[in-house]
Amino acid sequence: MSDHEPRSAETQLPPLGTGPFRARLGQISVIACFGGLLFGYDTGVANGAEGPMAQELGLSLIQLGIVISSLVFAAAVGALIGGKVSDIIGRRRSIIIMSVLFFTGTLLVVLSPGGPELGTHSDVGYGTLVAGRIMLGLAVGAASTVVPVYLAELAPYEIRGSITGRNELAIVSGQLAAFVMNYVIAATLGDHIVGIWRVMFAMCALPAIALFIGMLRMPESPRWLVEKRRHDEALAVLMTVRSEERARAELGEVEQVAEEEAAEAKVGLPGLLSNKFLIGIVLIGIGVSMTQQLTGINSIMYYGTRVLKESGMTESQATLANIAFGVVAVIGGIIALRNMDRLDRRVTFLIGLSLTTTFHCLVGIASVVLPEGAALRPIVILVLVVGFVFSMQTFLNVAVWVWLAEIFPLHMRGLGIGISVFFGWFTNGLLALFFPTLVENIGITGSFFIFAAIGVVALTFVWRFVPETRGVSLEKLEEDVTTGEIHILTRKKRIVTAIVKKP
Repeated sequence: MSDHEPRSAETQLPPLGTGPFRARLGQISVIACFGGLLFGYDTGVANGAEGPMAQELGLSLIQLGIVISSLVFAAAVGALIGGKVSDIIGRRRSIIIMSVLFFTGTLLVVLSPGGPELGTHSDVGYGTLVAGRIMLGLAVGAASTVVPVYLAELAPYEIRGSITGRNELAIVSGQLAAFVMNYVIAATLGDHIVGIWRVMFAMCALPAIALFIGMLRMPESPRWLVEKRRHDEALAVLMTVRSEERARAELGEVEQVAEEEAAEAKVGLPGLLSNKFLIGIVLIGIGVSMTQQLTGINSIMYYGTRVLKESGMTESQATLANIAFGVVAVIGGIIALRNMDRLDRRVTFLIGLSLTTTFHCLVGIASVVLPEGAALRPIVILVLVVGFVFSMQTFLNVAVWVWLAEIFPLHMRGLGIGISVFFGWFTNGLLALFFPTLVENIGITGSFFIFAAIGVVALTFVWRFVPETRGVSLEKLEEDVTTGEIHILTRKKRIVTAIVKKP
C-alpha cells in the first residue's frame, strides 16, 4: 500500500470530489480555530507580561509560578470536563460556552486590583488574578479537546489531518500574536502606562467575541448528531460539507457504527472499562499527551524571555528575540499541515522526537562550552532553541493533536481525549510551576539535559506502542481500536518498513 492509498475498506466511499462544500468546510475550520487562537494567546501572553505583572503586584517567584501554572492546572480540569460535556451537550454548544469563559476570565485578569496605590502587594489583586487565570485555564483546556474533535468529526478522512491540524496552527499563531503584541505594547506604551501587562492580557477579549458570534452560525458535529439519533440533522450537516452522494454514503457508515454501539449498550466510561483494548489505547493516549509536554516546549513558550536572559541577553533583547519562537512555530505549523496527509503520524512523531532530543543536547553542551559573559553564548543558545521550537512545531505538535482527535471511538471520543489531555496539561502545569526555579538552581545546562534524557524514553515509547491512524475513516479506526486490530496492523507495517530498509 502506498503512502497515498487508503485501506480497502475506505474505497467503498465515493470520492471526495470538489464543490462549494469545500469552502464551507474551510469556513467552519476558520471559525472553530478561534478557540485555538485564544488557547495560544492566553498561554503565550504571560511570556513578556509576567515581569511587569510580578513587579506591580509584588509577587514572589513561587507566587508568579502559581499565577502562570494556575491556568495550566485548570486547563487539565477543563480538558477532562470539556471532553465529557461535549459528549453530552454537543461540540458546538461546548465551544460557545468556552468563548464566554475566555471573555469572563480576561475581564477578571485585566481588572485585578493592585498597583502602586495599593502598596507593593495586594492579596485581593493576587486572588482575583489567579481566579481569572483559572477561568481562562478551564476554557483553554476545553478548547484543547473539543475543537480538534469537532474538526475531525466534520472533516473527510482524506484531508482530516490538514483540517484538524489547523487548530494547532491557530494555537502557535495566537502565541506569536501574544509575543508581538507584548513587544509592541511594551515598546510604545511601556513608559507611559502603569499596568502595561493589563493591556497585553486585554487583547484576547476580541477573538473571544469573534468565536462566540461565529459559532452561533456553525453546525453541530454530524457524528455527534447520529449518536443522539438525530439522523436527519446529521445528513443535513453532511450535505453542506460533502457532495450529496458522499454525504449519504458516509452517514450510512456512521449509523452502522452507532447502531453496533447501541446494541452493546456500553458507551462512555462503562464502554471504556469493559474493553481491555480501549483501556490500552487511553493509556497510550496519556503517554502521547505527556510526551508532547515533556519535551519542554511550553516551558519555552511561557518562560522563553527568562531563558534568554539567563543565557546573557538584556530584558529588551530577550523580549524582542522571543518573537523568533513564535515566527518559527507558525512556519513549522504551516509545513506540518502540508505534510499531515502525506506522512504517517508515527513517522512525524519519531522524526520530531529525534530532532528535539538532539537540540536539547546541543543547548546543554553550548551552555557548558560557552561560559557566562561570552559574546556568542546568547546568540548560539537562541539559534539552538529556535531550532528546537521549529522541530517541535513541524513534526510533533500538530501530529499529536490530530492523532488524539482520531484515535478514540465515537461513544467515548470526548472522554478519551479529555483523559489523555488532562494528564498532558497536568504535566505542563508541573513544568510551568517549577521551571523558573529549575533554571534558577541548575541553569540551562541541567534543564535541557533532563529534557534530552526524557526524549530518549519518549522515542522508545512511540516506536513500541503508538499505532498508526492516517488514511483511515473514523469508523474504520473505531473498529480497529475496539478489537485491537490496529496494533496488529501497526506491527505489520513496522516489520515491512524494517525489511524494506535492510541493505
